[in-house]
Amino acid sequence: MRLNQPSEQRMAAFRADFEALCREIQRFVIGLDEAIHALLTALVAGGHVLIEGPPGTGKTLLVRTLAETVDLSFQRVQCTADLLPADILGTYVVTETPQGRRMFEFHRGPLFANVVLADHVNRAPPKTQSALIQAMDEEAITVGTESFPLPRPYLIAATQNPLESEGTYPLPDAELDRFLFKIIVSSAGPAQIDAIVQRHLEGGMTPRRPVVDAERIAAMGDVVRGVTLSADARHAAVAIVAATQPQGDHATPLVRQYVRQGSGPRGALALSLAGKVQAALAGRTEAVVEDILALATPALRHRLVFNYEAIADDVSPDVILAEVLRKVVGP
Repeated sequence: MRLNQPSEQRMAAFRADFEALCREIQRFVIGLDEAIHALLTALVAGGHVLIEGPPGTGKTLLVRTLAETVDLSFQRVQCTADLLPADILGTYVVTETPQGRRMFEFHRGPLFANVVLADHVNRAPPKTQSALIQAMDEEAITVGTESFPLPRPYLIAATQNPLESEGTYPLPDAELDRFLFKIIVSSAGPAQIDAIVQRHLEGGMTPRRPVVDAERIAAMGDVVRGVTLSADARHAAVAIVAATQPQGDHATPLVRQYVRQGSGPRGALALSLAGKVQAALAGRTEAVVEDILALATPALRHRLVFNYEAIADDVSPDVILAEVLRKVVGP
């Protein structure tokens, strides 16, 4: 046994905590089970998520409920066209000491919370969006010449509305590539709407209660890091990413036709991390091919850059990825 390989007790505790979190969030968020699973996977794996869906689908509620269920600090940033980097990073202000001396003191912005909701992130100007890139990539921010570490665990959940385009700034590829998952939240169906209406009319919902704390989330992350990746799973992750690259020898027909730029190393890492979480939930200390396939679509859909033909034909990245997965691992 490797020194950092998690024991059976730690694996059992991981699964119990993960399932308890799912159940508690599902008490408040109706019909988004897959989104809940992906969001929790990103949290314990140390990644960030982009959540896309029309208004009223529970995107903000999902993230806020997660923060309260895990007993983490939460900040919401409402992104607008006039949002400045200092509005989210923080800034130096002049303060006066009891002795009458004046000094500069850094006042921290909302990015210093454990869970940060960047609502309508594509409405923020590029200069402000770039501040998110460092936070996601380094878990630290730089103001002036000084760097400040961000708290752990740390999760940025950004939302965007696919129906709006006026007054928005498309997210740059460098920013998209730093999201572990892109979660698609579709409009509610009749049964889901009925359940939501009933819940609001009945009232009396018990308050959200913390299920685990930051220390337990850190322990869950240690379990994930202790899970190994089998050689077959690693080769499959590399083959899947290679099949999304139109200039490569392994590209599928749809990739060659519609994709301008495919996924890269971060895509393979996202598949590997997601697979390790899946393996831990199954009680295994080694992730296999089936584990990396479970969340392959949300891990890669935002890493494909389409050409003009794909935009004209309104091609979905999920269709492209379905063909890729069929080619690499079979039906």
